[in-house]
Amino acid sequence: MYSFFATISRMKYIERWALMRSSRPENLSEHALEVAAIAHVLCTIGNVRYGQELDAERAALLGLYHDATEILTGDMPTPVKYHSGELREAYRQVEEAAARRLLDLLPVDLRDSYREILLPETAGDDDREIRLRRLVKAADKLSALIKCIEEANAGNGEFRTAMESTRRAVDEMAEDLPEVRDFCDDFLPAYGSTLDELL
Repeated sequence: MYSFFATISRMKYIERWALMRSSRPENLSEHALEVAAIAHVLCTIGNVRYGQELDAERAALLGLYHDATEILTGDMPTPVKYHSGELREAYRQVEEAAARRLLDLLPVDLRDSYREILLPETAGDDDREIRLRRLVKAADKLSALIKCIEEANAGNGEFRTAMESTRRAVDEMAEDLPEVRDFCDDFLPAYGSTLDELL
């Protein structure tokens, strides 16, 4: 018996934004789906508009699994995770150990296929792979910004400073990732609209 996928299915029980009062809770599964969709479109924008040769399907897959280790570690709040270089490095090691533990839940013959998903740095460091991983990180940050926008639109002032700092981080990413800028211009304004307004 192998428990990898049963364990992955527990992403739905991991709540995000633990230190914040949310108008609507967000779990890790829904966040992962959103990151996967955004990572895919960022790579597609890069390919179509900027002549990149990025594997959009791989980006979606990385986005789907990007926080899978949080099943074992929980969601570490950003202010804690990035408090210091030492803490960030310690947490990186914890995440890597958790990823390796998840890999152990797979049959041996499948582990190599999932190693590059759960430990994407093992896939190499060519320019395309580095850009793809940067776009997945940008998708993660965009998903956080979308959550902040949704909370603000629900009248929740709790996310005000998170929205400001996340917006700054996204703007910094957009300086050298035009795909992020395009997503912000083309798609971000629609978030927070009613269904009637969207359709």
